[in-house]
Amino acid sequence: MSLDLATLRAAVADHGMVARVVIARVAGSSPREVGAAMLIWESGQSGTIGGGALEFQAAQAARKALRTGEGWLRRHALGPDLGQCCGGAVVVLCDLFDAARLEAFEGGQSASPEHLAGKITDGVFARASDGGTDMPLSVARVLDRARARGERPVPQLLDGWMIEPVLRPTVPVWIWGAGHVGRAIVDVLAPLPELDIVWIDTDIARFPGETSPGVEIVPVPDPALLMPHAPGNAHHLVLTYSHALDLSLCDAALRRGFASAGVIGSATKRARFRRRLGEMGHGPAQIARIACPIGDPALGKHPQAIAIGVAAGIVEQTRRHDRDRERTTG
Repeated sequence: MSLDLATLRAAVADHGMVARVVIARVAGSSPREVGAAMLIWESGQSGTIGGGALEFQAAQAARKALRTGEGWLRRHALGPDLGQCCGGAVVVLCDLFDAARLEAFEGGQSASPEHLAGKITDGVFARASDGGTDMPLSVARVLDRARARGERPVPQLLDGWMIEPVLRPTVPVWIWGAGHVGRAIVDVLAPLPELDIVWIDTDIARFPGETSPGVEIVPVPDPALLMPHAPGNAHHLVLTYSHALDLSLCDAALRRGFASAGVIGSATKRARFRRRLGEMGHGPAQIARIACPIGDPALGKHPQAIAIGVAAGIVEQTRRHDRDRERTTG
């Protein structure tokens, strides 16, 4: 998990003072992992640290912190303290942000003498959780090591300081088509913080009036001309209103390269596309990399059911890639 700085900035702009509650440490079973966070303001909240009694009490305490101006660090034994069936314990940190404090953190200095020390730099947010002012040597070493290796440190509470990487979406997902299925897929995928979503169609009028802030909308008369500009490791989902356009996009994707690709359709459409793509010069092994139909057919053909299957596939592939990378670099 990472600090979603863009969402935090937007919440501060909309609500003024905002509390950010984050899981700082976990022992045993927990509803969420270290780094899971939620934002709290006086009249609402976003994100989750796992729901249930833990989240309810943390949200209440965060709203009290908004009124008193004092953040906190608390430990909860989930069973004895909160009556939850999880058998572990968590340490939860509540930081307060307004425009001045956020600007000061991004500038690498405290917002005021009484405010906790910390900074956001080199893609990492490190700050004191216990009133301290001087960064411990252990924390400085973690940051220096990550910088030297070009890596991002894992979220952790270390010697009274909380360390979190700043969110940087690293998984490009290009969605071609803004019809019912395209909209359902965007709705399901947009909340996943690691995804960098680009949504393409032929006319701005085809998109909904409101979309998630992290989704880039690209209206273009001939979408296939955009394919060469897609990252080589992108996931492509082709679901336009036109079979001819779908075929053109599949051809362009095979020439560009991709992490995964899928086109909405049926067994008949799959057979026809494979034949046509073969006539365009693509080999059987290349063509077989394009899934058709997309999603999990066992879930049905409802747009949301297709979206769930698609999302599960992308998340599973992303997690598998992360595990492989950890084994390689570990």
